[in-house]
Amino acid sequence: MEIRQYELVLVNLDPTIGSEIKKTRPCAVISPNEMNKYIQTIVIAPLTSSSKPYPTRVEIKQGRTTGWIVLDQIRTVDRVRILRKLGSLSVSEIKAVKAVIMETYVE
Repeated sequence: MEIRQYELVLVNLDPTIGSEIKKTRPCAVISPNEMNKYIQTIVIAPLTSSSKPYPTRVEIKQGRTTGWIVLDQIRTVDRVRILRKLGSLSVSEIKAVKAVIMETYVE
């Protein structure tokens, strides 16, 4: 299965430890397409359906559902954890994700 940056995918995140986000849930693909094509691991950020307005969370809408990309819990997973594709982020959501990543991890 070809995985592309900024797609939403369903990922089995278990087992987890401590405060890590658990269970099978939607995640946004953060790793670039070149990595996704050649490396067995994918960098993802999990989604949650309930969040406080943290500066490391990006609100997204998929259909009628609102969720938040949890950019403070970015992790790398083996592609065997990815169960299926769910959709893609919008252009404005991608811009918001990039801005939060820059501010949180680069600046």
